[in-house]
This record gives sequence, C-alpha cells and structure tokens, in this order.
Amino acid sequence: MEVQIQYLKMKTSESLNQILMKKLDGLEHKYNWLIKANVLFKMENDKAGEGKICEIELSAPGPRLFAKSRTDDFEKSLAETIEELQRQLEKRQGKFVSH
Repeated sequence: MEVQIQYLKMKTSESLNQILMKKLDGLEHKYNWLIKANVLFKMENDKAGEGKICEIELSAPGPRLFAKSRTDDFEKSLAETIEELQRQLEKRQGKFVSH
C-alpha cells in the first residue's frame, strides 16, 4: 500500500511516522485490498487543548474510506482514527463476502 504523510503547521515527526506505519501495516496485513493511504497530521489552536488532529483517507475498491480524530495528543488521535477505519473496513469486507 502506498502511504502519503503530510504535516500541517508542525514539524515532521519520525516517531509518529513509525507508529503510523506500524498501524497501517497491521491494516494492510488484514485487508490486503487496500491501495493507498493519505494521512494528515495538523495542529490547530483550541482553547480546550484538543487541537491535535489526525485524518486518514484510504483508497480501496468502492468509495474511499475516511476518518478523523481530534484529541490533546497525536498518538491518541492516530489510535482513534485507526479504530474508526477498522470498523469501516470490517463493514466493507462484509459486503465483499456477501456478494
């Protein structure tokens, strides 16, 4: 799977890249029909302190899958986004099996 990572209003993070790649490898291993992942990490000013955002868009057969999380930590945002994508992928795989 091709992975494209962007950082908006923040510096590139090698450790975040490694965590992301490990999680995406897990998804790709389970769902080998994934084509591409576009990942965006961005920082926004938020009075509640929850300005660390992770967005992931996956290209796969059928409509694209998208998930976004906003928390006080990029690792938490990434974990929540991956969990949401897993739910969507399980639904999508269920449709493959039934047809």
